[in-house]
Amino acid sequence: MDVGSSTARRGRAGLRIQIVLALAGLMLLAFVPLFIAVASLVRTTLLVQQERAAQTLTRIVASQVAAAYDRAGEDGAKSALDAHMISDVSVAMCIVFPASGSTYCASGYEDPISVAARPRSALDLVYVVRTAHGRAIEAWSSRSNLKVVTRSRIAEVQSDGSPLVRLVALYMTTFGLALLVFTYISLTRLIVSPIEQLAAGADRVARGARNLPMPRSGAREIADLAISVRTMASHLMAEETSLRLKVDELTRTTAALQDAQAQVVRSERMASVGHLAAGLAHEIGNPIAALLGIEELLLDDENVGESARDLLMRMKKETERIHEIVRGLLEFARADHPMPESTAAEARAEVRTAIDDVLALVRAQKSFRHLSLEAEVVGSPAVALAEPRLAQVLLNLVLNAGAATSPSGHVFVRAREASDRRVRIEVEDDGPGVAPQVRARLFEPFVTTKEVGTGTGLGLAVCRGIVESAGGTIDFDGSYVDGARFVVLLPAAPS
Repeated sequence: MDVGSSTARRGRAGLRIQIVLALAGLMLLAFVPLFIAVASLVRTTLLVQQERAAQTLTRIVASQVAAAYDRAGEDGAKSALDAHMISDVSVAMCIVFPASGSTYCASGYEDPISVAARPRSALDLVYVVRTAHGRAIEAWSSRSNLKVVTRSRIAEVQSDGSPLVRLVALYMTTFGLALLVFTYISLTRLIVSPIEQLAAGADRVARGARNLPMPRSGAREIADLAISVRTMASHLMAEETSLRLKVDELTRTTAALQDAQAQVVRSERMASVGHLAAGLAHEIGNPIAALLGIEELLLDDENVGESARDLLMRMKKETERIHEIVRGLLEFARADHPMPESTAAEARAEVRTAIDDVLALVRAQKSFRHLSLEAEVVGSPAVALAEPRLAQVLLNLVLNAGAATSPSGHVFVRAREASDRRVRIEVEDDGPGVAPQVRARLFEPFVTTKEVGTGTGLGLAVCRGIVESAGGTIDFDGSYVDGARFVVLLPAAPS
């Protein structure tokens, strides 16, 4: 997972927070103008009520002052006005007498009333005026040719001080918080939790789980989304399984192709070595035979001294060793080519007879006298191979087995008819076995497990060529762990 993208994803606000923040912004846009409108309406309502109260007060005072004026004239009117003066609320009252045009004020208000500045035609008027001490309500009323005017201060309405405004603000705040909490819980239950469960299930499927759990709650659309994701995950897992099978099949095919290529390379190498062996045997066979003849003539000469005779014996021994190598190469070259069909049809060897002859030949050797050589032949199997060639194969295998064991080791030869019209021959020993790194190259020319100078590495290669020329197989049994076992399968001779 990309660390940068994971960090950026964690730093981004979630769905709930974004929706709640958007809803909070929407409520601010809706409630703030509403709160301002309510506060303005409260202020206007209170002002109208004060104007009505001032007008009512002015009418009452005007009625009583007019009655006193009718009874006692201007002095009575003045006395009545003084009696109605309310100083504790800072109310100023004045009378305008129509006859004399004079004005009398009973004022507890520092700011005098300018009577001349007001119209005198209307019966009842209400004004809002500004004074040095703030705004005030000025009310006029006419009774019995008298004009009475009162001025009272306006009680300033503060938006945060009015109980109604505070109540509205509390209601809006409580309603907004409740709506946000309800929205958060609803989003969590209906959308966010199901999506988180679905995401967690998808992560488990990505890590190798084989089943995508469905969310236990949520809206219908979330359930439909979960079903779609589950179907997609099932298809992906099916495609993954199919892809794994194809990869396994491709791996097996590749391994088979590599094995086939290795066999082709080995076949080409064997063919090249066969041609080389044939040419080499042809070129140096005759000179070596001549050298052996000359060495035998010199050894038969009685005039040769002991030191010279010793040197001649060593020369003859090494020459014979070279002759054996050349003959092995020649046999390998000949075995590389399959036998003609006419010869293969006529070839026949009794397996029991060939084994007995080989064991009798080996027992006569001094280095094999202390070995335990045993044979077990079930029935009377016969193979479609010339008896000398079968004996050559068995002799090579028995000699290799005896050389790999200790002086008191054990070599066992088995033979029986297999179920597929072939004869199975096994040669096993109780030696140390064959190293794993050598097993794949055992039947290649010049590959040997013996010490340098004691083996040519052509024995198993010649055996393989002889067996394959007859249509059989020879192989090393890797499942045998008590030593080494070689298995030869040859076509059974027709009865």
